[in-house]
Amino acid sequence: MSVYDDRPWLALYGDQPADEQIEHENALQMFEAGLAADPSGVAIAYFDGILTRAELDGQSDALATALLANGFTSGDRLAVYLQNVPQFLVCMVGAWKAGGVMVSINPMSRTRELSYLLKDSGAKVLVCLESLYDEVARDVVPDTDVELVLTTSELEYQTRNDERLFKGINRQRHEGTTDFTDLLRQHAGQEPPPVQFAPDDVAFLTYTSGTTGVPKGAMNTHRNVVFTAQVYRDCARFAPGGSVFGIAPLFHITGLIGHIAISFLAPATLVLAYRFEPQVVLDALLEHRPTYTIGAITALNAMLSSPDFTKEHFSSFTSVYSGGAAISPTAEQRFLAATGKQVHNAYGLTETTSPMTLTPFGSPSPVDETSGALSVGLPVPSTIVRIQDEDGRDLPMGEVGEIVADGPQVVAGYWGKPEETAANLPGGALKSGDVGFMNPEGWIFIVDRKKDMINASGYKVWPREVEDVLAEHPAVRESAVVGVPDEKRGETVKAFVSLKAGATATPEELIAHCKERMAAYKYPRSVVVVDELPKTVTGKILRRELRGT
Repeated sequence: MSVYDDRPWLALYGDQPADEQIEHENALQMFEAGLAADPSGVAIAYFDGILTRAELDGQSDALATALLANGFTSGDRLAVYLQNVPQFLVCMVGAWKAGGVMVSINPMSRTRELSYLLKDSGAKVLVCLESLYDEVARDVVPDTDVELVLTTSELEYQTRNDERLFKGINRQRHEGTTDFTDLLRQHAGQEPPPVQFAPDDVAFLTYTSGTTGVPKGAMNTHRNVVFTAQVYRDCARFAPGGSVFGIAPLFHITGLIGHIAISFLAPATLVLAYRFEPQVVLDALLEHRPTYTIGAITALNAMLSSPDFTKEHFSSFTSVYSGGAAISPTAEQRFLAATGKQVHNAYGLTETTSPMTLTPFGSPSPVDETSGALSVGLPVPSTIVRIQDEDGRDLPMGEVGEIVADGPQVVAGYWGKPEETAANLPGGALKSGDVGFMNPEGWIFIVDRKKDMINASGYKVWPREVEDVLAEHPAVRESAVVGVPDEKRGETVKAFVSLKAGATATPEELIAHCKERMAAYKYPRSVVVVDELPKTVTGKILRRELRGT
């Protein structure tokens, strides 16, 4: 037994139970319970269109029967290559009703990436936007196991009418594909045979970003999905009668759990707006008045930077969480000042089915006085988070090491990759690859990714610390710090910075700003001012694309 097994963080839980009692056997049962509770309630709001829970149930029934009629069998994989559109949810539930597994694919994936994901997952069905089929999938599918391609359009479901079809728009009817809406119409009113999943059956495959090698398909089980949906509902104090705004991409684990799964569980309306565009999102907030969201701080900052932003845009929210990218104390305070709402930190990975830690609702995260880092929260219920050394031994509180998580949210492993599973999930606990520490009260602080550490003349420099200092400069919007080769120091610190609209700052000024606030070996020796920093679709800044530039 170590200090982590004692779970000191429970003293800060307030009235939150220490453990979650999982309420549903599987995610399909979770959806069906929400359906039974409020069949006429709105499941999805998409621009001017809505889809009730009963309609989502009927359309997913139609899809499931269509899949089964086309040879889809229990355990088969259905790949979804879509933006944030209602069809995504129809596909998720339809795949489950057919006894299958959904594979979520980043709509920004191009030919090489899509080919790898389809081949690795062995998907038999692909559902994609017409435009993505034309641009990417057409040349990929013939070399995969995909037997059925369903194409659809982001213009579907935007208005409320009997057939959900738009008029005056030419559809792209690609040879060798089947139209999604036509297929649903053909099987309307049909019901698939009952299916029963065990808690440890795989609900969907979500692929890691592949920053340290080829992407790996995390096997998120039905138990993982139900548990983490409950964590968000309970820890984020999701209010009955509230609604969820889908700011994160649905293909990503944050969208899958923090948007879709919680909307099934509550049940609640999920508001979608195709993909993240600040002005479109701001308009949707005023139209639909959602009460809860979770998304990357970069997306929240982009909304605050819009010239049309006002405090009214967030007035309906009772709970705002941020995950997927680190938050600096400056960014947290800026959001509070602009919206009047406390943004709460969350931290998790694909392999933890989203939440590993959360900041308790209603309170800000503490800031570590030494590093200046903002805490990513406390371990969530039923979960033990440890800080370990390179040999897997627990370190004392306050010491820096690798963050390791063990709980009902940790995935069963990686699809078809037993060696990677054994290496990254020894004994069922996840070695996160993130470096941080826990203070005596149980707050977790992330220092950085292990691979991003800079070794300057033998001194360790964590990019996150430099980025937090840069964030304190009034002209800085975002920054990314990397290590670059240096003849004298081995490596040295280089920063890439984007500035706020209308602000000015020279590289020399930014270097001086850091030099005044940091040890001599830490401050950046060079700064490059750029218009935008490269990011993933979820808002994480891609340091790897900046190395060598």
